[in-house]
Amino acid sequence: MSDAHDAYFIPNPSRWPIVGSIALFVSFVGAAVMLNGSAFGTFIFGMGIAAVIYMFAGWFDEVIGESLRGSYNKQVDVSFRWGMGWFILSEVMFFAAFFGALYYARVLSVPWLGGEGHGFVTHEFLWPQFLADWPMFVMPDESKFSLYSEVIPAWGVPALNTIILLSSGGTVTLAHWAMKKNNRKGLCWWLFATVVLGFTFVGLQASEYMHAYHEFNLKLSSGVYGSTFFMLTGFHGFHVTMGATMLTVILLRSMKGHFSEHQHFAFEGVAWYWHFVDVVWLGLFIFVYWL
Repeated sequence: MSDAHDAYFIPNPSRWPIVGSIALFVSFVGAAVMLNGSAFGTFIFGMGIAAVIYMFAGWFDEVIGESLRGSYNKQVDVSFRWGMGWFILSEVMFFAAFFGALYYARVLSVPWLGGEGHGFVTHEFLWPQFLADWPMFVMPDESKFSLYSEVIPAWGVPALNTIILLSSGGTVTLAHWAMKKNNRKGLCWWLFATVVLGFTFVGLQASEYMHAYHEFNLKLSSGVYGSTFFMLTGFHGFHVTMGATMLTVILLRSMKGHFSEHQHFAFEGVAWYWHFVDVVWLGLFIFVYWL
């Protein structure tokens, strides 16, 4: 490459994609074995997660080094923005699939099974004890499902977490404004507040899960309600954890003096992701907890 300002940067061959692929494969295999009751699965899952962390640390370090050496020009910046945009779109489709499953189970399947829209009452033949109500406290075979006594009320921890996550969207926006004004101190403090709010959300959600598991016996095996609840909120919690981790990296880089008011896509990309996480949570709070 002769000049970073008039040539598109092409990175050298990297080992990180294959390392990441293997790490994710090992993690998913370990999780599957662990969910089937094998203690060895926990070890495999732990190895996979350790490899994922190693991959992130190494790949982040490599890309940050390229940025600091001035390898990226405006054309590369545009590519990064398009890439992040397509990535967030893929995440939208990911959550749309789970929201679609919730809609199908709650709005279509339950009424159909209860006889709505049909000339006969379906459940009299398939499930005599069925109650066409949501959430579903009656199971078709109580020996194969975890019966739960209650569901998580919306106006407790979920409402508090909504305030926390929306507040974090405000603090990351204030950090962005501080960066554009070259206010390094304001940038770092607002980013620090965002990171604290993000991990506070994760901690409260973990305590909510423990309460649901031990007090209400609400589990992934609690029928269609339990599976949709934990799949939606669990994957969202994972995304918040990853977002807060990325924000931590951005905070550490900001404290080292990285970024400028004109060149800070790494910050902007993480901020886009964080706002996406906020929007998904609003959907979860309304359709999973509230309505």
